[in-house]
Amino acid sequence: MTVKKGQIIDVEIADLAFGGKGLTRVDGMAVFIDGAVPGDRVEARIFKKRKQYAEARVVQLLRPSIDRVPAPCEYSGFCGGCKWQFLHYDKQLAYKQSHVREALEHIGGLQAPRVHPTLPANPIFGYRNKMEFSCSDRRWLLPSEMDQDDQDISFALGLHVPGTFHKVLDTRACLLQPALGNQVLEEVRQGMRASGKPPYGLRSHVGFWRFLMLRHSVARDQWLVNLITSGEAIEVIRPMAEKLMDAHPEIVSVVNNVTGRKAAIAAGEYEVPISGQSKLTDRIGPFEFAISANSFFQTNTRSAALLYGKVKEFARLSGTEFVLDLYSGTGTIAIFLADAAREVMGMEIVASAVQDAEDNCRSNHIGNCRFMQGDVRERLAALEASPDVMILDPPRDGMHKDVLKQVIQIVPPRIVYVSCNPATLARDISLLKDHYRVAEVQPVDMFPHTWHIESVARLEKL
Repeated sequence: MTVKKGQIIDVEIADLAFGGKGLTRVDGMAVFIDGAVPGDRVEARIFKKRKQYAEARVVQLLRPSIDRVPAPCEYSGFCGGCKWQFLHYDKQLAYKQSHVREALEHIGGLQAPRVHPTLPANPIFGYRNKMEFSCSDRRWLLPSEMDQDDQDISFALGLHVPGTFHKVLDTRACLLQPALGNQVLEEVRQGMRASGKPPYGLRSHVGFWRFLMLRHSVARDQWLVNLITSGEAIEVIRPMAEKLMDAHPEIVSVVNNVTGRKAAIAAGEYEVPISGQSKLTDRIGPFEFAISANSFFQTNTRSAALLYGKVKEFARLSGTEFVLDLYSGTGTIAIFLADAAREVMGMEIVASAVQDAEDNCRSNHIGNCRFMQGDVRERLAALEASPDVMILDPPRDGMHKDVLKQVIQIVPPRIVYVSCNPATLARDISLLKDHYRVAEVQPVDMFPHTWHIESVARLEKL
């Protein structure tokens, strides 16, 4: 039969595609079905048709897969935060390993790459050290709430419906953050609603309350509360801050980021200290890192230690090497490698990240790391010494081709590539494979119940 938009199909799910959607075929055409897992038999409606594939949504689950588990969150299937809660965790790990391997084979052109089993996270709930919740002047209702009378839809503080910028659920609890975070979320919601200040309209761009950001230090069990607003109103925010800190000694910082920009980004044009200290301190392995409201820090502190430990293992340092760390950020990887190398140099375009990296070195008494601020392409072109090991930790989009060409010209004996996107990892490796052998790849699960996966690849010069 010909697949058509609006058509209802009765199918069994055969596989799970990268991106988290179930995969089946109808008359040879690939159909991706959100919310379905292999082994499910579903009735689904086609909502998008393209030349080579179609997309559908589950209308009815006819027979559940043996790999399904009850999702503990009431927002599962409606919130874009984590879409795999209904998939057994062991299966999540297996599919993530498979997705890395398939990307390396199909995009990277590698034959039978050595991809280790995914390193699991522990715990698999309550693991996020940072959460961002959006404010809206229009609450998006769950199907179970549609028939309830007198629904107040004029305020929401929560997470977005997937694929939308304006549909915000009034999220009462997120299971990915520690329990105290959900208490604070509810108390901030009550404070915002009682403040007399309106929530921000995501279409009108009018209103005061924009975001709530919560940051948690796993090592010290301390919290930073960041209230993002469209303007200043210390007389409103300070009483909220004092009430929160009086109720919860674990909250050591409340700050107010202020922004008049329309972009839906939970960061301010400037920051106003409200109460307590300005930063948290957390620990990854033996090292401590200062974290401000807008600092970059790995979202899963415990799994970050596994990730960086694997980077250090793959670097195979003896203490005599010069290590070059591209896209070095706030210096976390460089600091992890410092005690096993002669010298580590980081390159990073963001000036504030370089400053954080230097501060982190000082606080951890690291003396053999230095950082260069600027575009990696320009900095590499001016590099005089050749590194023994090169660390590549690019953004999600992967590496610029010009940088890859420079890496090939420098020809470091070993490369350790850290990736948050198997597709771009595979693409970049395809450009390196004539010069390097991919010895092994280790997936690390930083984000349970999502399809996202980090990987560390060890490349040896041919």
